[in-house]
Amino acid sequence: MSKVIYLTQQSTGTPHAAGTDAPFAGGPLLDLRRRPLHDLRISVTDRCNFRCTYCMPREVFGSDYEFMPHASLLSFEEIARVAGIAVGLGVRKIRLTGGEPLLRKHLENLIALLADLRTPDGEPVDLTLTTNGTLLAKKARALKDAGLERVTVSLDALDDSMFERMSDSNVSVATVLEGIEEAARVGLAPVKVNMVVRKGLNDGQILPMARHFRHSGHILRFIEYMDVGSTNGWNLDEVLTGKQILDLIGSEFPLEPVDAHYRGEVAERWRYADGGGEIGVITSVSQPFCGDCTRARLSPEGRIFLCLFADSGHDLRSLLRGGASDEQIRDRLAAIWHGRDDHYSELRGQETARRDKVEMSYIGG
Repeated sequence: MSKVIYLTQQSTGTPHAAGTDAPFAGGPLLDLRRRPLHDLRISVTDRCNFRCTYCMPREVFGSDYEFMPHASLLSFEEIARVAGIAVGLGVRKIRLTGGEPLLRKHLENLIALLADLRTPDGEPVDLTLTTNGTLLAKKARALKDAGLERVTVSLDALDDSMFERMSDSNVSVATVLEGIEEAARVGLAPVKVNMVVRKGLNDGQILPMARHFRHSGHILRFIEYMDVGSTNGWNLDEVLTGKQILDLIGSEFPLEPVDAHYRGEVAERWRYADGGGEIGVITSVSQPFCGDCTRARLSPEGRIFLCLFADSGHDLRSLLRGGASDEQIRDRLAAIWHGRDDHYSELRGQETARRDKVEMSYIGG
């Protein structure tokens, strides 16, 4: 049976045992480029009910593909333990991803554990989730009641035939839109809607999407087609840049820039000059933002990745299941971040585009 091979050995090739890292001295935790640890993205499953061509192409992730067995996944308690330690090191925002995270049974139980976390100053973390929206209408109330604050929904087209082509699924656009509206109704707002733009495929949906979500209270965000993973056949010629997207929308609806909420915010923010709401563009290809990247990623089976385009991860599960103390895990995590120098998008070129990279369906977007 087919299976994508993920490179999980540390870049040095030398495993680190518990207790070999220097004790964390306290104070701001910065990497080699002086970037703080602010965001933790947690992938709770490598499974998805879509086969988006830019993420999980069916020719690779077919019916014979071997997903991770449940026993390999971190338990909710293990995830919450890592998250709590990360919050103590500076994390202020946690995003649950996948795969499709709502396929993980009883996910609201994990959300309840994470919602109880507090920063050293006693503040709750910003707790969010990214989903394809297919199960959102059914689960929105339970997610909100458990403590989730907001959701981001992936939607690459309003036209049903184009949406089916992009997602390689039989799900209707109406199902996703119903999930978005239910999420807003129960208070998971503002809902962010992510559209991956692939030139020559769904770029004709940019203006229809903009028209639909204006005055809706939702925030539509356009994402440049990225070379994530090693299976999506990425080609630079299929990238429509953020500037081109903004120029297209601005030709019909004048736009004004909006300041970022915090350092490391992924999307460049814009608002309609007539008060019709806000949009965002994510420009990892044309305008890399590595210098302000404050994100670490936890994989379903407990590896820390320091970049969406990384080729390797750092094992924490062996510490979690090997009797390590919270202090030992904290010191390991601090040492991993302190040694971070990742800046893939600033180096992007023919050589980097061809190298093996972790799949987005495994580590989350």
